[in-house]
Amino acid sequence: MTSHVTHLWRLGKWGFTLARRGALRGIARDRNAPPSVRRFARLASLLTWAPQQPRYGEAFQAIGPAAIKLGQSLATRPDLVGEAAATDLLSLQDTLPPLPFEAIRREIEANFGRPIDAIYASIDEHPVGAASIAQVHKAVTTDGRTVAVKVLRPGIRERFARDIDTYEWAAAHLEQFGGEIARLRPRLVVANLKRWTARELDLRREAASASELAEAMAAVPGYLVPAIDWDRTNGRVMTLEWIDGIKISNREALIAAGHDVKDIAARLVNTFLRQAIADGFFHADMHQGNLFVRADGAIVAIDFGIMGRIDRRARLWLAEILYGLITGNYRRVAEIHFEAQYVPAHHNVGEFATALRAVGEPMRGKPVSELSVGQMLDGLFAITRDFDMQTQPHLLLLQKTMVMVEGVATMLDPDINMWDVSGPYVKSWLRDELGPEAKLADSIHETMDTIRRLPGLVRRLEDAFPEPGGAPPPPPLPEVRLVQVKTGWFWRYAGVAIIAAAAGAGAMWALG
Repeated sequence: MTSHVTHLWRLGKWGFTLARRGALRGIARDRNAPPSVRRFARLASLLTWAPQQPRYGEAFQAIGPAAIKLGQSLATRPDLVGEAAATDLLSLQDTLPPLPFEAIRREIEANFGRPIDAIYASIDEHPVGAASIAQVHKAVTTDGRTVAVKVLRPGIRERFARDIDTYEWAAAHLEQFGGEIARLRPRLVVANLKRWTARELDLRREAASASELAEAMAAVPGYLVPAIDWDRTNGRVMTLEWIDGIKISNREALIAAGHDVKDIAARLVNTFLRQAIADGFFHADMHQGNLFVRADGAIVAIDFGIMGRIDRRARLWLAEILYGLITGNYRRVAEIHFEAQYVPAHHNVGEFATALRAVGEPMRGKPVSELSVGQMLDGLFAITRDFDMQTQPHLLLLQKTMVMVEGVATMLDPDINMWDVSGPYVKSWLRDELGPEAKLADSIHETMDTIRRLPGLVRRLEDAFPEPGGAPPPPPLPEVRLVQVKTGWFWRYAGVAIIAAAAGAGAMWALG
């Protein structure tokens, strides 16, 4: 088990890195941050020279790969980090200088147990992409197919495990403050980050996700997923079909090639809705670098390390919330939040509906160039504190992806109206799922299933379902050995005081 001193030393170095780029100023001024945390932020800032304009993305990139992933998640939480920080973090690039090809060759040969020439007839030594977790090379297989070869960086799993171990330790100590920090549930946020990165660090799971998404989207015209070469794929190396196309970020090239960028933007939005709402399994890393357009106009997605899942009950809630906001049925949106137990029952449904109206009304009927889904999420987050809404980690990936999709769609079509594009699809899906035929089919299925399992259900009802409805249960959290072992105000703040001291020592060490 990692010692307290090691965790503190890491946090001290990271705190100095953040302070040197001005990234702790927001915490120092945030009234919702615990006083000791604000003092730590001010101390670290005083020990460094920082630019007037904080550079949050640069700071996270300097800390390392795990921080890059954390920063990308925080980019969707303006309620947690502030609007300026969230905007800056949206530009966070998951890129690093490429490794020398000899290191990549050794990694491939070590994982397959044979010479690289026995696997690929040729492989380009210059990578086509180098990210924080892996880099990609173009190759030709021994049977003549052109493929992309994705290889994990050596030692990356161990580095992620080390850093996330410290994130867990820090989050557990922060939750001891209670209040606003506890409402934001940092331990659950880190637990979700840990699960997401675990999937990314096993390329067999990424390959399986790509295969599953390809099956789910097989009937959707104009959207493709590269085929996996399973014979040349393992936990650290993945081989998949090579895609020739134009990056979706290159709007001018798409127009020059004769593509209808407005149609591409609309198809992208509806494809995401199909994955998230209809299938409950969606590509959660849909940024501009992971989307291409083929000569025939088909959108091709790559990089399936981060995938999201939503159960059917949550998808119904999500669809009703979106449609309620689109149509102005704020009362129903409020009722769903109470049914899902996102809002504690002691609050008033009508008051929450009024707060939602203040968020939704300014956006209806306006183009995304004026108001957007991202701004809607900002507005929703802004009212969470007033209604004691806890963070819902199972929806963080969805929120992150919605912001990404909107960004790509807006880049392609600045005048796109996300409500107009998404409304017909959401309405159609709800009609199919909540119409009389669907309800009858669900009722018959549920009745037969309940009869079959009735004896066991009666015995386990109280334990399995202590309360009706509610969000999915949180994942089990790891045991964390805390610095403070006694109660009272002194021990309550001792951990952060020690962290502040360690940060100061780390800053002085770095300056010296």
